Amino acid sequence: MNRTLRVLAGALTVVAVLAGCAGGPPKATGQQGNGLVRSIDDGRVPAGAVVTYEPAKRQPAPELTGEVLDGSRFDPATVAGMVVVVNFWASWCAPCRAEAGELNDAYTATKDLGVGFVGVNIRDGRDQAKSFVEGRELYPSLFDPAGRVVLGFADVSPNTIPATVLIDRDGRVAAVLRKAVTRRELEPLIRSVAEEPRGG
Repeated sequence: MNRTLRVLAGALTVVAVLAGCAGGPPKATGQQGNGLVRSIDDGRVPAGAVVTYEPAKRQPAPELTGEVLDGSRFDPATVAGMVVVVNFWASWCAPCRAEAGELNDAYTATKDLGVGFVGVNIRDGRDQAKSFVEGRELYPSLFDPAGRVVLGFADVSPNTIPATVLIDRDGRVAAVLRKAVTRRELEPLIRSVAEEPRGG
């Protein structure tokens, strides 16, 4: 491979990691998916973007319901009145693996502020998802292979992950991050929403 092709291949890899995973789990060949981002022309937040909403412009978030990876039912009352960080992920998504530690760090730094984290595993197998979170994730994840939960969020495309949504204490979408997140980026957003008065 000549130098130009190596540089181009490296650049495409960086773009794929920054943008997220599109499509679905890798085929039996062991490839990591195509890494391409589908164009979105439906008013959703575009892949790679971070969008925050002023309180007066926020829309209600759907209620988080479903089955947790361990087979138990998720009780939405456990996060009622909290700022909730919802992260959509899959075990086959390389950027999801890269951000897992960052999400845990943000969770640890903000949980005492009345902040809850909930993962949502989509387009995945239960065994693969459980292996992914073992020793890695500090908060519960819903098992949603069909992606029904993500379809309830109007600003988030079900076609590319990771995606993270911040929900304020009044149950409204305060921010959407359509990319792999870092604690440095996420924590200030969480703290800002956590400091808002209820009914703002």
